[in-house]
Amino acid sequence: MNPPRVDHIGIVVDDLESAIAAMARMLPGAPLRRRTVPDAGLQVAEFQAENLIVELLRYTDGGAGFGRAVMGGAPGVNHLSLAVPDLDAALAALRAGGVEPMTGFPRRGAHGRIAFLQREPNTGLLFELCEPDEPAGEEPST
Repeated sequence: MNPPRVDHIGIVVDDLESAIAAMARMLPGAPLRRRTVPDAGLQVAEFQAENLIVELLRYTDGGAGFGRAVMGGAPGVNHLSLAVPDLDAALAALRAGGVEPMTGFPRRGAHGRIAFLQREPNTGLLFELCEPDEPAGEEPST
């Protein structure tokens, strides 16, 4: 069995442009890709490092959207996303161990099909499982 692969870390920010500038200084040369996820009330900026994606998240919904309800509103490191080849199989295995996804999952996310789990009480982290989309050959923005 292969070890799990961390797909991305999600970081909630209040000022997306300032956070992008700071991250660009720390990850020089990392391609930047921007997107919006309207149904979750999010603007997303992703930096593709060699080994994972750093995802900056800014809420656009004024506090009442699905994204904030799932992830919470506190700025800072928010979630750790684990890539899985088959989301349904991964969820079935977790369910067998007594772990359920949050209400409303699985669903489409910024990277593919996702499911958030309840915040892990020992680490305080929110875990997301992601069945990533196949690369579509999109050009990153700068």
